[in-house]
Amino acid sequence: MTIYLFGIVEKKLDVKAIYQFIKDYWADWFPKLPRYQNFNRRINYLASAFPVLCGLILAENEILNGSNEDKDTLAHVLDSMPITVAKHKRSNRAKAAKGLCNKGYCSSKDEYYYGVKLHMLGLKQHKTLPKMRMMTLSAASENDITVAKKWLTHVHNIKIFADKMYADSSWSQLLETVNVHIFTPIKLKKGQTMLHAGDIVLSSSISRARQAIESFFNWIHQMTGIQTASKVRSDNGLIAFVFARLAAVSFV
Repeated sequence: MTIYLFGIVEKKLDVKAIYQFIKDYWADWFPKLPRYQNFNRRINYLASAFPVLCGLILAENEILNGSNEDKDTLAHVLDSMPITVAKHKRSNRAKAAKGLCNKGYCSSKDEYYYGVKLHMLGLKQHKTLPKMRMMTLSAASENDITVAKKWLTHVHNIKIFADKMYADSSWSQLLETVNVHIFTPIKLKKGQTMLHAGDIVLSSSISRARQAIESFFNWIHQMTGIQTASKVRSDNGLIAFVFARLAAVSFV
């Protein structure tokens, strides 16, 4: 796990590149380094440990930053990003990691892909990237709000800024019973051709607030290549791929 995380921090973006990097430059530190096939197999065996490691890092960060209860009332941002195992040309016939993946549509790129989505809730911070608070994976075809309704059942006393796809009046009312307030850009009503001036200002403010998580997703991809999982072949390999990268950026 140490080797895998270190390789990601050094921007070696697949298991083979990480293994070769260690073998070429750090072999003295790891005299019992196995052959590549065994190393790759061990990473897959340890896949379930990487989400646990992410959870421990998040918990440790909360302790180090204090237990100020007011922190839970600050703004949070919610969104998802695609993790592509096969691009649109191969999305119909791809079978890798089929226990987790399927075919979905990425609206921001206007293309179909085969893979998963990473859903994240982050604590918004002043003039810097959000701090990871919660994350989960879903198949690419899963609707974001459907995942959120199942996933965010235990949150309370927070404000969330999210995309308009999370707009749902009945869900918003349910969230308000646990003091969770979700803010999304205002949609046009049926027959409405343009928003009122006040709604435009409000929607723009909400969109600016949620840009923080888009910036976070862009940053983590630049650092780790997390959105491109084309060399992953198994469910365990994909879990290790995603959560090792989330853990690695905590050390950057």
